[in-house]
Amino acid sequence: MRTKSINKPTVVAKPRVNVVTLGCSKNTYDSEVLMGQLKGNLFDVVHESDQVRNDDIIIINTCGFIDNAKQESIDTILQYSELKEQGKVGKVIVTGCLSERYKPELEAEITNVDAYFGTNDLQNLLSTLGANYRHELIGERMLTTPSHFAYFKIAEGCNRPCSFCAIPLMRGKHVTKPIEDLVKEAQHLVKNGTKELILIAQDLTYYGLDLYGKRNLDELLRRLSDVNGVEWIRLQYAYPSGFPMEILDVMNERDNICKYMDMPLQHITDNMLKSMRRGTTKQKTIDLVNEIRDKVPGIAMRTTLITGYPGETEQDFEEMQQWVEETRFDRLGCFTYSHEEKTHAHSLVDDVPDEIKQKRADAIMEIQQGISFEKNQEKIGQTYKVLIDKKDGNYFVGRTEFDSPEVDNEVLIDASKHYATVGSFVNVKIDSAEDFDLYGQIVK
Repeated sequence: MRTKSINKPTVVAKPRVNVVTLGCSKNTYDSEVLMGQLKGNLFDVVHESDQVRNDDIIIINTCGFIDNAKQESIDTILQYSELKEQGKVGKVIVTGCLSERYKPELEAEITNVDAYFGTNDLQNLLSTLGANYRHELIGERMLTTPSHFAYFKIAEGCNRPCSFCAIPLMRGKHVTKPIEDLVKEAQHLVKNGTKELILIAQDLTYYGLDLYGKRNLDELLRRLSDVNGVEWIRLQYAYPSGFPMEILDVMNERDNICKYMDMPLQHITDNMLKSMRRGTTKQKTIDLVNEIRDKVPGIAMRTTLITGYPGETEQDFEEMQQWVEETRFDRLGCFTYSHEEKTHAHSLVDDVPDEIKQKRADAIMEIQQGISFEKNQEKIGQTYKVLIDKKDGNYFVGRTEFDSPEVDNEVLIDASKHYATVGSFVNVKIDSAEDFDLYGQIVK
């Protein structure tokens, strides 16, 4: 008896999606969410693969914050656009801040990009790829960081009126994520090995005002602190005006909330703060920093500053220099002013020459380098809990609770003398120090 042949349906392999991320940690988070959704739709997804294929769909998540970041985004779009012309990749899709801000201009200038999307177009982007937005995947991401730490975005957008900042133009108004959703996301991350949550937003301290009618960061911190398996919670991007002091009480109460505060202060003179529309004064800023340090002894404070803002005089700069020397921040970054169209400050004359902007920024960083060296020398002989991030050559490289990845101090441990597992905590006694690096030995 002859058997009937059964024709199996042909399975058409989906093209691989290669996601390229530019800009800040908030963009990193957005890319991870996008990749999680694509993976949930059974796409083959990679992040920044060097081995591009001719059927790859390239998705570029762009930054449009300041001139250097915009140029990097444009150069990256042109790079992959050329590869598409050569038949070395399939499609090029652009998303993120740059295309939110300059979509019409980009469409007119770089015409062989297949589609441009903004910062809040995830569902439309997925639809273009033939994927569905799956609500059950909320909180699930494909991490691009080592699995033991994750950037954790608690809100989108910003309501602050800072004169120099284009973020509200690209990200919109502040939108708080519900506590329940964030707890669920934290639980999912912990199940997959995450030990450190790095809380990010355009402004952490505004959290809850739009959704709960009050600043509610302290309650969120308590709820996240209670998630079993979360060993470190770190705060980045706190705003000084209207700072919710109650979060400092939670920091003291909970051992797994790092004694670390990233608070971009931007400047210190009253006339600069007023023109920048920061909603504070020099004395209020000094008082706030002192009160935070008084309430949380040993806290590490990081800040960022801007040099060359319109109207910044030599006297303004010298006053900022003196304040940096006196305040002795644990961590500090300095940026030159970028004259951004459609911001409030764009109506002002960009009157500080670029070379003076850079010279002032370099001078601030030279002061901070000396402060960092002195503070690190004080750590010699002390023992710290260290999270191992990676093995780099002959060293295991980690961080203390006082350091955020990529921007702060690193602790280096000689791998020929000690063994550690990436993602594990070890106790390290510091035996030598440089301006931005600590060296130590693992102790029991």
